[in-house]
Amino acid sequence: MQLDKRERSLLGIASILLGFLFIILLKAQGVTGSQVVQETAVPSLIQTEQENQQLSDENAKIRLELVKYAQGQSASTLANQQLQEAKMNAGLVALTGSGLRITLDDSKREVIGEEDPNSYYIHEQYIREIFNALWNGGAEAVAVNGQRVTTHTEVFCGGSFIQINGTRQMPPYLIEAIGDSRNLSAALNFYGWFKLGDLQQQNGITRKLEILTKVMIPTGKLYNYRYAEPVKEGT
Repeated sequence: MQLDKRERSLLGIASILLGFLFIILLKAQGVTGSQVVQETAVPSLIQTEQENQQLSDENAKIRLELVKYAQGQSASTLANQQLQEAKMNAGLVALTGSGLRITLDDSKREVIGEEDPNSYYIHEQYIREIFNALWNGGAEAVAVNGQRVTTHTEVFCGGSFIQINGTRQMPPYLIEAIGDSRNLSAALNFYGWFKLGDLQQQNGITRKLEILTKVMIPTGKLYNYRYAEPVKEGT
């Protein structure tokens, strides 16, 4: 079937109109789609930003809690360390370390003639002098016959025994100390150790010094304060 010139012209115009209408429809759909995307994307971005801010606030709180926890741990560690040092200084903790042992014992010889029998025995002043020498030599802990020597330790003669920490001690007396053995030995030699050496030679008392790599010092007794109390700050 052949179309005349007039019909072909009308068909061409109709095709142009349809194409133009199709282009307008596509543009309209594009604008609508963009609006839909924009309308859905903006609320999502706002929500994401809010969630990020909330996470940031929570992280800041967690960091603050961690700092407080670390500070609390440091304070607790320091307090425990100070408590342990105070207990050590008070003699309330058993200790071990290198040091020395001194053995003192009465003479086994018989008194002859007019000799002074007291020269054959170990007296409390010998023990006190040794304590003082050891402290001056830098001893960190001292014990005698298993009794911890502290600031409250008493040493005095009770006849045939020596009273130490309220207990009756008989010879031999084993005095142990923790510290630098060279300094301790030098202090003993400086503070009367030779006097005991003379008594050892003349009367036969036992005076023995041993350098040890490990000394065990027992814990002392907790002193009960009845009258003394700490001074309050500001008084």
